[in-house]
This record gives sequence, structure tokens and C-alpha cells, in this order.
Amino acid sequence: MPELLTYRKFNDLALANNLAEILAAHHIEYVLEESPDLFNPSFATRTEMSREYWVKISSDDFDRANQVIEAYEGRYADEADLDHYLFGFDDDELMEIINKPDEWSAFDYALAKKILKERGVVIDAAREKEIGEKRMQELKKPEHSEHFWVMVGYFFALFGGVLGFFIGWHLWKSKKTLPNGEQVFVYSPGDRNSGKWIFYLSVVGLIAATYKLYILAPPY
Repeated sequence: MPELLTYRKFNDLALANNLAEILAAHHIEYVLEESPDLFNPSFATRTEMSREYWVKISSDDFDRANQVIEAYEGRYADEADLDHYLFGFDDDELMEIINKPDEWSAFDYALAKKILKERGVVIDAAREKEIGEKRMQELKKPEHSEHFWVMVGYFFALFGGVLGFFIGWHLWKSKKTLPNGEQVFVYSPGDRNSGKWIFYLSVVGLIAATYKLYILAPPY
């Protein structure tokens, strides 16, 4: 079974189930998971709004799922009320949705295309593909350099502390999933190299600390 990657995240279980039903209707294999509990500094009771539901599919199915969802939402875009806020957008603002569909809902994307078409701005398949490829190249770019966390990581790696271990691993190995299902590293090669050194220094530090504590410590 191929690895399943997170395709969409929801705070509403009903929305997650709706997407799951659409995928199932088009024979796209999926898994619906609830996000694990994370440490909450406030120790507040977990509420329904804090829950997150992940719909996961194979990376090979991302493009097909995108097409299915766009077609599904396109039917509702044709029936959108004229008082919908997107009708108040100018052409440049609507093109921003077309250029960055990953930042908007599938419905907003479909409606933006519809409104632009009505205004004489047609986004044909060739142009849509060109825009999509350009966006993928933008999203592949690494995040801004994490100088602060690199310094913090080295500090904990050199002076002890498990935190350096986790910071190093995060900088070195973190990946993000693109809208087409491709996975790329989050950070730049320089930050990843620093993360690798932080990770290994932390491992050595933890081993040394353990040796000092249990081997060299005087007997009671």
C-alpha cells in the first residue's frame, strides 16, 4: 500500500466526511484521521474547535482529486448568489486566486474562474497548466533561513538538552507536501546541513551526559 499523504485538513468533521464521500464516489482511496493531541501550554480542555481532521490520499491521486473537487465545486459556483463577496473583487484580485489556488478553497477558485470568464478573461487549459507549474516552482522554494533556531539548536546541542535533538531533526528532515502530491524539504540546504550537525552533536551530547551520569557518577 503506498504511503498516504495529508490532502486536506479540516476543523469540522462534517466537511472532512463530505470530502471523503466525494473521493470514495470517484474510487480514490483515502484515510480519514483525527490529529493526535498536542501539548497545550494552557492545559485547557480540548474543544471541538481545536480538533483537526486529516484526509489522506496517495500522492499519485492528488492531481485527480484536485480535478474531481474542482468539478464538484464548479457546479455550486454556477449557482452562486450575486451577493457573494468574490463578485466584489476586481480582475487583479480574482487573478490572485487563480495564481495561488492553494491559499483558497476549491469553491473560491471555481467561482473566480466563472466571474473572470463572464468579464471576458478566459483561463484556458494551457494557461491554467502554465500558472499551476509556476506556482509549484514558487512553493518548492525553501522557507526563509531559520538563523534563530539554528543558534538555539547549537546552544542546546553543545550545552546539553534534548531540545537540540528535536530542533536538529526538524531543520534537517522536515518536508512539505505540494498541491500536486510532491514532497520537498522545507528548509534550505544550508539550514538542513546545520540541522544535521545539530542533530549529531545532540546525540553525542546525550551519550556523553548519560555516560557521565551513570558511569562516572560516584556510588552512593
